[in-house]
Amino acid sequence: MSKVDDRAPQGPARIRNVQERRHDTYKLRGKLQEPTVCPQCGASYRKGRWTWDEVPDGEANSQLCQACQRIADRYPAGELAIQGAFVAAHKQEILNLAKNIEETEKTEHPLNRIMDIEELDDGLRITTTDVHLPRRIAEALNSAWNGELDMHYDEEGYFIRLAWRRDD
Repeated sequence: MSKVDDRAPQGPARIRNVQERRHDTYKLRGKLQEPTVCPQCGASYRKGRWTWDEVPDGEANSQLCQACQRIADRYPAGELAIQGAFVAAHKQEILNLAKNIEETEKTEHPLNRIMDIEELDDGLRITTTDVHLPRRIAEALNSAWNGELDMHYDEEGYFIRLAWRRDD
């Protein structure tokens, strides 16, 4: 009589970590030579991350940061649709809130930016260079004005789509 080892996998062997779950085509594949400065926005790459630290002239390499590259390619990582009758009555307040959150976020994370704000027939569409900023804006809208918030995150495509709505 043969004894079966309960620890042995049954069926085909599982292969782990073969495919990356999150695929961001703009993510750096390695570290840049330091210091590097983005010629578009002036962010500097130091100690493994992009910052707003100044670099003395003539001492830095030049390369577009991921945010500026996304903006140039018109390829957002996030989208927030703001809809409903409430938007028309409070458009400037909503825009001010979104821009204030962007400024706060961008201070510490130079790659988190609003790419575009588009006026639509039924509201606004905000596109961003990262997945965190639109979520923060949507959560702030929801906290301030209690609307309906819907969120869809595509892990494989590194993209988030949010919709916030208030009809009154």
